[in-house]
Amino acid sequence: MNHIKVITDQQGNHLSPILENHIKNYLIDIDGTVCDDIPNEEPERMINAIPLEGAVDFVNNLYSEGHIITFFTSRTNNLKNITETWLIKNGFNFHSVLYGKPRGGNYHWIDNHVVSASLFKGKFTKLVQVKTDSMQFED
Repeated sequence: MNHIKVITDQQGNHLSPILENHIKNYLIDIDGTVCDDIPNEEPERMINAIPLEGAVDFVNNLYSEGHIITFFTSRTNNLKNITETWLIKNGFNFHSVLYGKPRGGNYHWIDNHVVSASLFKGKFTKLVQVKTDSMQFED
């Protein structure tokens, strides 16, 4: 299932590909988002963490709709086996896991593609569009 569209500029040079409009790349945190907030320094807690209520259904619904699911975590590569074993054991469907997200929050992402963000407030409900302020480069 390839939803990538190849695009070119006016001279025919290939540009970074984009997804079809109805498909999104979901980057989903693990600790504090789909399970208890567990720091990297306590990996013994990770394998027995309980998914937060509604987390598996929420993620798997996105996956079944054809979206790309990538867990983007501050966990480090040495926690890969624990992390992926836990995700599979708890029934999460996903395409990949990116490790080494910077710790500390307060993220500001700069990209040549549109980036949307959703602040998780502890409960999986329907995602709704809200008007928020965002920063952009002046013309």
